Amino acid sequence: QVQLVESGGGLVQAGGSLRLSCAASGRIFSIPAMRWYRQVPGKERELVASIRNSGLANYADSAKGRFTISRDNAKNTVYLQMNSLKPEDTAVYYCNAEVQLSWGGFEYDYWGQGTQVTVSS
Repeated sequence: QVQLVESGGGLVQAGGSLRLSCAASGRIFSIPAMRWYRQVPGKERELVASIRNSGLANYADSAKGRFTISRDNAKNTVYLQMNSLKPEDTAVYYCNAEVQLSWGGFEYDYWGQGTQVTVSS
């Protein structure tokens, strides 16, 4: 019922920028938190950044100073602005959302399909 659709990935040279978007759709009451993860082959998925509906944000050390997470609550969309990209940022980036489907209901975890980000040296 709830879908997360990601966009904005692609190929960029080191030092360049990309902006990822993730839009949630369906019957949604609220989204208390939205997050961006990334994963490379052979490694565990890692949390890159998170943001609550209040706007409070947290970042992995590798992202601090370069990445900015934001959200548009009216559009149920989260963004990840990535600047000064490095080859080690190359990964599949996944959008994640904690979704409340109704007032007083439990929060459920949803994932986007993933979008490839490749940074060339």
